[in-house]
Amino acid sequence: MLLRFLLLFLGVFACSTSAIFIRLSATQPFVLTAIRLVIAVALLSPVFFRELRRNQGSFTAAHAHRTRLPALVLALHLITWTVGARMTAVAQSSLIVNLVPIALPFFLHWIATERINRAEVVGTALAVAGLAVLSFREALTGGGSLPGDAMCLLSMLLFALYLALGRRNRDFPSVWLYVIPVYGQAALVCLAVSLPWIRSFAFGSAREWALMVALAVVPTVCGHSLLNGAMRHIRGQVVSLCNVSQFVFAGVMGYLLFDEVPRAAFYAASAIVVSGVAIVVLAAPEPPAEAA
Repeated sequence: MLLRFLLLFLGVFACSTSAIFIRLSATQPFVLTAIRLVIAVALLSPVFFRELRRNQGSFTAAHAHRTRLPALVLALHLITWTVGARMTAVAQSSLIVNLVPIALPFFLHWIATERINRAEVVGTALAVAGLAVLSFREALTGGGSLPGDAMCLLSMLLFALYLALGRRNRDFPSVWLYVIPVYGQAALVCLAVSLPWIRSFAFGSAREWALMVALAVVPTVCGHSLLNGAMRHIRGQVVSLCNVSQFVFAGVMGYLLFDEVPRAAFYAASAIVVSGVAIVVLAAPEPPAEAA
């Protein structure tokens, strides 16, 4: 169980680098999202064919069909997140997109018929309160834009739905036989959307290519894959609450890379959020024997 939580937090850290790479890149958002996914699929394709051979006969046409909706949701999430992260302040965009615990229980109840216990409710409320402390502070100082916040809110709802779908599809013979087809189909959706702007990409820029590869490897391949793996063995509400801590990692990286010194409210909110996450993690029941 400890190893699973360590891998979960590694996935959360990997996902937290997404906003950093997006803000560093000058590529048009739709194009950036498409190239990011294409590179990720190219890197993961050998793993897919290896797992396909290992699970020959276990991965059926029905499994492939069930990856279509998660792929569409992932594509829309990544597009709206890339656009939203460019439109509003980093602190606000990170906060809003990580308010998943507010929405995920409803999606889990709807899709996976999963309930949460009382301690998880308390932990959720505490974590959301911590986020509210910082979001209200940002709102009062005027660091953001209403359209950007709305785009990040839509992205958050899409991500909550994506995680809930991952929970429902945890019966796949291999996590890679789920996430790689999802990435591949999401890449096709994003490529179709980005076609009018594809020529704007600086194909000769080593810096932009490095950022695309970084986006593909760190938050996409490592981050999203680890989160999907966690959804197979850890309760969905626990995964979503641990994912909230992304803004803590992002704040540290912002300080180290951009010399951004967080306000006092950041430290107070971080302490409250971490406390809420700790309550939920400690209250999480053991996974069923078949999942272990």
